[in-house]
Amino acid sequence: MHTMWKGTISFGLVNIPVKMHAATENKEIKLRQLHKECKSPVKYEKVCPVCEREIKNEDIVKAYEYAKNKFVILDNEELEALKKEQEDKAVEIVDFVKLEDIDPIYFEKSYFLSPNEGGSKAYGLLRSALSDTGKIGIAKMIIRSKEQLAVIRVYQNTLVVETIHYPDEVRSVQDVPNIPEEVKIVKKELDTAKMLIDQLTAEFEPDKYQDEYRTALLDLIEEKKNKEQTTTAKDKPVPDNVTNLMDALQASLDRAKKDKPKPKQPTKRKTKTAAQKKKAAT
Repeated sequence: MHTMWKGTISFGLVNIPVKMHAATENKEIKLRQLHKECKSPVKYEKVCPVCEREIKNEDIVKAYEYAKNKFVILDNEELEALKKEQEDKAVEIVDFVKLEDIDPIYFEKSYFLSPNEGGSKAYGLLRSALSDTGKIGIAKMIIRSKEQLAVIRVYQNTLVVETIHYPDEVRSVQDVPNIPEEVKIVKKELDTAKMLIDQLTAEFEPDKYQDEYRTALLDLIEEKKNKEQTTTAKDKPVPDNVTNLMDALQASLDRAKKDKPKPKQPTKRKTKTAAQKKKAAT
C-alpha cells in the first residue's frame, strides 16, 4: 500500500512514528472524450488568453486573487518553506471526544495509519486506550499543502485518520432554500411512516450495497467489446519533410524563373551592301 505521508502522532509525552495510506479509492469509470469525426482523444491545452498561445508549466506561477484581476504572487520557494515548517511539526492530539459528538457532515476523507520503525508499541498503546475509553482524538496536520483538522480513531484493529471540515467550511443551513418551518402532520400518516421505518430497520452490512450503475456500465462496455463495436483513434499524420522540402524548393525555383527578367537581345548591326561600299569610296 502506497505511503503518502510520514510523521509523528503525539499525545502527552507519547510519540508514535507513523505512515499514512489512503483508506478509500474512487472506482468511478472514467470516460474519455473523442473527436466525433476522427475518434481521436480531445486534448486540453493551457492557453494564455492575452498572449493567445500555449504555455508550459515552467511559465506558470501561483497567485491569490484578492480582488477582481488583482493578485498576490507566491513563488514556489515561499510555499515550500511554509509547507516544510508545518510538516516538521509533530501531529499533536489536543483533545479527546466521543465519536457521536461529531456530526457526519464534518467528515471528509479516511486514511489508514501504520506504525513506522520503532513505533509498534506506542501504536498499540494508543489503539488500546482509544478502544477501552470509546474516545477519538482531535488533531491538526498538514496533508497535501493544506492544514487539516482530523480525528484519530480505531477501525477494526487499525488506527484511522479522518480529515474533517473546519466549522467555517460547513455552510449554514439558513442558506438552504425552501425549508418548511412547521408542517402539520396527520397522526395516522406519522404512525404509518414509523411502521415502515421499523419494517425496513436492519443491521448495517456494507457488503450488500453495490454500485449498480457502475456494474451495468462495465457490462455494457464488455458487451460492445465482444461484439467488436470498437474504434481506434487515427494516428496523427507525420509530415514528410523530404517531400515537403522538395515541393517548396521546386515551387521557389519555378517562381524565380517566372520572375527573372529576360536578357536583352544584342542590337543587330546592319551590313553595307557592295553598291553602298562603292558609292562611299567615290
